[in-house]
Amino acid sequence: MSKRTQLKPTYLKDQFVIGHISYLRRGVWLQLAAAMLLIVVSVAGTSASRAWAEDTAKGLLGGPLQITSSGPVQIAHTSIGPPNGPPVLMIMGLTASHRMWGEDLVGRLVAAGLRVILFDNRDTGASQRLDDMGQPLLWWNLLKWRIGLPVTKVYTLTDMATDAAAVLDAQGVKRAHVMGASMGGMIAQTFAVTYPERTASLISIMSTTNAPHLPPPSGEAEAGLRGVEESSGDRAQRLEEIGLYPSAMRRQLMAILGAGDRTDQVAQIYAPTLVQHGMEDTLLPLAHGEHTAATIPDAQFLSYAGMGHNLPKEIVPVLAADIVGHIIAHPIPAAEL
Repeated sequence: MSKRTQLKPTYLKDQFVIGHISYLRRGVWLQLAAAMLLIVVSVAGTSASRAWAEDTAKGLLGGPLQITSSGPVQIAHTSIGPPNGPPVLMIMGLTASHRMWGEDLVGRLVAAGLRVILFDNRDTGASQRLDDMGQPLLWWNLLKWRIGLPVTKVYTLTDMATDAAAVLDAQGVKRAHVMGASMGGMIAQTFAVTYPERTASLISIMSTTNAPHLPPPSGEAEAGLRGVEESSGDRAQRLEEIGLYPSAMRRQLMAILGAGDRTDQVAQIYAPTLVQHGMEDTLLPLAHGEHTAATIPDAQFLSYAGMGHNLPKEIVPVLAADIVGHIIAHPIPAAEL
């Protein structure tokens, strides 16, 4: 396994860590089967976050979206880049719309000649919001999970992988390179197992198998999650302006908890796989990425100094170059595009 170490750890001021959780203790720790969203963003409401949102709205990620049906749910999606380029489907993490990928990463993939397919997970962005289906009672479901009873799920990770397949259908794509970050990595892994014939390769970024032996998030990372989940009013509106949808938090957490330990499932992935993880990730510590790579046959593992559970601007050029190199190394035959 190789590692990226050329950048020293960097820590940005006014950051807000957003991700999944690891609550509860039973004697020592009872790790809740979660801990994953994506990006460290400037706290909603600061001038930096407003400028970021404005720049995004004017750039690659601000264009019109198409709507397609995935069963009863409407999913918003778009395609950027050369129509005949190798397609890469990008799947975002917990509560996040496609805009959270950021202009820089998407732009670098497009500049490399890739056809980037983006969509909003159900319950986020311009996709159908499922607030009318209610909010799972968090404490009650954590208790059920703790004693081994099924949690109350509005939808599952498999449902969300099916949404991704519906997007490829709508885009007229038979096979694609499938890429996901954090919870999006879990969805991408699920897609690779459920639709192996449509998965040209897999890129799993700062994600996990949710194996119970893996280390839990730090207390600070958990606090960041709770801050998002409890957002309301103006603060929730500001989060939505930058592409985060707190109202989806509980429903998406239940999808993760309901999936449980996915090690056996992930071991069934035979698509060429690149696993990328930050050395400074306190939400899903490095061991999560290492275990994912060790579980998938012949997976390549790259870790990055200076990267936590986020996509720092200093890391994006290297991260993007590694993604492009992986995709080029595993071309899709023209007849299968």
